[in-house]
Formats: sequence, structure tokens, C-alpha cells
Amino acid sequence: MAAYETLHHDVLVIGSGGAGLRAAIEASSKGVSVGMVCRSLLGKAHTVMAEGGVAAALANVDDRDNWRVHFADTMRGGQYLNNWRMVELFTKEAPDRVKELEAWGAVFDRTPDGRILQRNFGGHKYPRLAHVGDRTGLEMIRTLQDHGIHQGIDVYQEHTIVSLLKDGDRIVGAFGYDRGTGSFKVFKAKAVVITTGGMGRIFKISSNSWDCTGGGISMAYQAGAELIDMEFVQFHPTGMVWPPSVRGLLITEGVRGEGGVLRNSLGKRFMFDDIPENYRSQTSTDEEEGWRYIQGDKNAKRPPELLTRDHVARCIMREIKAGRGSPHGGVFLDIAWIKEKISNAPEHIKRKLPSMYHQFKELAGVDITKEPMEIGPTTHYMMGGIKVEADTQMTTVPGLFAAGECAAGLHGANRLGGNSLSDLLVFGKRAGEFAAEYSKNNPETNINQSQVSDIMSWALAPFERGLKNGNAFHLQSQLQDFMQNLVGITRTEADLSQAISKIEEIKALIKEVGCDGNRNFNPGWHTALELNHMITVAEGIARAARERKESRGGHFREDFTEKSAEFGNVNISIIKSGPDAMEVKQKPKLELRQDLAQIIEEMK
Repeated sequence: MAAYETLHHDVLVIGSGGAGLRAAIEASSKGVSVGMVCRSLLGKAHTVMAEGGVAAALANVDDRDNWRVHFADTMRGGQYLNNWRMVELFTKEAPDRVKELEAWGAVFDRTPDGRILQRNFGGHKYPRLAHVGDRTGLEMIRTLQDHGIHQGIDVYQEHTIVSLLKDGDRIVGAFGYDRGTGSFKVFKAKAVVITTGGMGRIFKISSNSWDCTGGGISMAYQAGAELIDMEFVQFHPTGMVWPPSVRGLLITEGVRGEGGVLRNSLGKRFMFDDIPENYRSQTSTDEEEGWRYIQGDKNAKRPPELLTRDHVARCIMREIKAGRGSPHGGVFLDIAWIKEKISNAPEHIKRKLPSMYHQFKELAGVDITKEPMEIGPTTHYMMGGIKVEADTQMTTVPGLFAAGECAAGLHGANRLGGNSLSDLLVFGKRAGEFAAEYSKNNPETNINQSQVSDIMSWALAPFERGLKNGNAFHLQSQLQDFMQNLVGITRTEADLSQAISKIEEIKALIKEVGCDGNRNFNPGWHTALELNHMITVAEGIARAARERKESRGGHFREDFTEKSAEFGNVNISIIKSGPDAMEVKQKPKLELRQDLAQIIEEMK
């Protein structure tokens, strides 16, 4: 048996983005030993890519805002499939988490009287996103990292966890390796918190970082945890489409929050053509009213570019399919037009959107203060994932917690922009708090050496197979291609069934794929192992999407284009029912508490 090192902690946090850092900080504050594993270097997590802001009802710009409005907006955005208790906790606690971040040193943009400035964003009734230009995620990571390194947390950089360890039904640790040396590590822990983010790299066009492959979701599933809402994948409306080397790179919704408009190749502002009935009363009737809203007029309604992301993405695809797209297969996002309204427009744009100005200038040779950007939808976010208990973030497996994008329930069928960053703070804190409590109240258990031996044999198998059956990168590319084409923005029964058949084929090939070289930083080996997680999550998405025979939020079926009352009352649940068997079920959603139902009714 190959050698391995054993490391001991009360709480192990897998992932070092916003949720992981916040969980580790909170658990450490409870006096327990905390280890945090990050696949890259500390501070390089995908959270840095979140640009627009963090949503919290601070009411600094519009005093009509409060947690109740935020609650109603979030439930409406999620098409009422959200776990309402999570939404209640989230909207009530988000303001305190943002103020806490400020107290720890986050430098937010300011109102004239010195309070945290907030901007407009899609699906939010009032200006609600606290921001730092268009680099909010970076500031969040810097602040949490700078605060966290003083809390006594042991950080394992450039390490990958490949499997969770169990003793009976309970999680007792995790198995992984050092990416640089290939040496194996066993992390023994009383509680484990998964904060590994999303899975955008399963698709061909994505805004996600290289490490967003769904590993945490897959490991939880393999350990027996229930998954929900896997069919709901968010395709952000605005990713770069040119040049090809940067296709999918995110363009913040903040561009539209600052007045950016969407136009087709004819120059028409097409978003006014299709406004959903449930948002009609909150959407401006003409361009002038939309501009007044952007400028803070409390009597104006928001422009249609600030409708929810799922709707905007589908409107963009409609224009492209109708032949009214841009030269490189997208549409145009125009912020330069505000020069008609603002005398110092170029300076204003550079100040409000510094990263976007730099990104287009350097990568596409486009000056966004003078000309429009070419954009198109990009795989961005996973609403589904690991089912958690709202108050504690405990999964259905004892000792296993989850928070952030890999956890499901808060966002329902579609996430509102900005809710992700406050999600990380609110539920990262809760996961760390209750993981620490669990570790204090439960005795240490033993690691099963036979289980460790089996995982090591599995991890080393790609070297034994070599490259005679192809390489992992080729299989990864195949997976990304058919997921993009068959399980993308629009879906049909035939496409989804074809995708599931292809997934079965790829699963068989993954068992035979190998690598060469040695264990020292070996991307071929890493990918061969990671493919097992990617294919599991891909299967969950495809099977859940086939089960939900309606269109709702981030899930659009061309063969079932309307919402269904029946499916509006269920969440799609997935559990592992055998060595290679995925069980998909419809489960009645949690009945909404009456006082919260009244809030939604009042906010219509």
C-alpha cells in the first residue's frame, strides 16, 4: 500500500472561496481546530470573479428597501421553488454580514454621506448591491483572507480532495493529495464542510474558473448525500464572445446596472419586446423611464435589461437564432450610449466599471466608452447541488455540511445577481458555526484503513492503465461539447435522452482512461481523477432536466415551454441507490409559512 500522511482537525473545510473562508473563520472562533484545503493558492478562489456586488437590504440608497422586499424578490426570482426558511435567514442576516465585512476592512464604494453605496441589479426591486467598483469578489476574498490568517486556521494550498471518508453513516474525514508532489493525505475530522463552488467547466462555454468541476457535489453524492434542483443551471446573459480565446469570460451585470442596454444587429433595443407578466408592473414602459430609474428616480420602474438572468439570456438567444445577432454570434451590450445623457461619460464608465474597461481594451481591442461590446450567454452558476438543512447547513449525511454554490435551496429555479456573495457570507458563517458545534458534541471515530487502501488503489489506477486507451483531456472535451449542445440553455426530451446515453458511454471510457509520467504536478492524472466527478454531476443535471417536464427559471424545455402547476410544487431529488445507480424522484416542496406568504402577496 502506498504511503500517506494523516492530519487531524476538529473541522475540515474543503474549499477556500468566500464560503470556505467564512466557515473556517467562524469554526475557529468557536475554539476548535480547523483545516482548510484549497486546490489553488489561497486568494485564488473563483469568488474573485464575482464583480457586481453583494446583495443586502441595507437601504442606504433607497430607504424603502428591507429584508421583506429582498425576501419577495428572491422567492419570485427562484420561481417559488426556494427553501423559504433559507431565504428568510439569508435576507434577514445579509446586512449584518456585509457590515461585518466592512468592519474587517472591506473598502466599499460610498454614498456622498459616507455610507456603503448600493447599485441596481437584475431582479432586485431597489438598489441593493454593495460594491467595490466591479471588483467586489476580489475585495471580499482579500478581506476574509486577511482576517482569516490570524485565526489559527491551518491552510493546505494546492491540495485536492478526491473522496470523503465514512465510519458507518457518519463522515470522519477526507482523502486527497498534494497537487505538486502527488503525495497522499488523509484528513481526519469530526465534521467536514464542503464549499467547493460550482461546475461550469462541465460545459464548453463558461465563465467559471478551471477548478469549478462539481467535485464537492459529486463527493457528497458518493457519500450518500441527497442532491436537489440539479436541473437549474444559470446561463449568465453576458459573457465575451470574441476573440475565441476569451469566449465565455464574464461581463458583470453591473454594466446594465449602470445603464448598459442590449441591442441587436439592427440597432434595436430588443428587451422591451418581451416582458414576463409577473414582472410587467415593475418594468419601465419606455427608454426614458428606464434611464430615470438608473439615475435613482424612486418613481420610475427598472429597465427590461434588469430582468432576471434566465429571461435575458433567452431573449438574447432569440435574437441570435432569428439572424439579428452580432458578427461573432452574440448581440451588443452598449454602455457608451450614456454619453447622450452624461457629459463626462467616459470618465464615469472608467470609474464605475474599471475592470470591464480594462478587460475589453486588453483582450478584445474594444473601448467600451466609445463602442458596444459583443456578448452572449455563458454557463455561470449552479442553483442546485447538495441538499442542506436551512439553519445548520447540515447535509443528509451526519457530520457533513455544505455552503455556497455547491449547496442548494436558497436560489430555487434561478439566482438573482448579487445574492451569491451574500449567500457565501450568511451560510458560510452558519456552516462553520454548526460544524464546530457538531465536532464538540460528537466523539472522534476511527479511519477505516481498508477504505483508505481502496481509494489509493483507485487513485493510482490511471498510471497502471497508461495512455493506450486515450487521454483524459479528450474525454473532458467530449463531455463539454455534448453538455453544451444537448443540456444547454434550451432542452428537449430527445436531446436530454441522447445526453444521458452519451454520459453512459463516457462513464465506461473513464474507467479505462489513464495517464503517463509521475505523480509530481501531473495535469493528466488530475483530470483522469476529476472526470469521475464531472460525469457524476453531468448525469445529475441531465436526469433532473429530463424529469422536470416544464420550463421554469434556469430550466427551459422547448417541448414544454410553459410552467406547470404540478411541477411548481415539487423539487427534483437525486440520491445514490447503488454502486452505479442514480435515483431521481419528485419531492413535494416545503409548504410556505403563512406570514411569509403574506409578505410575497404584499410585494407583488
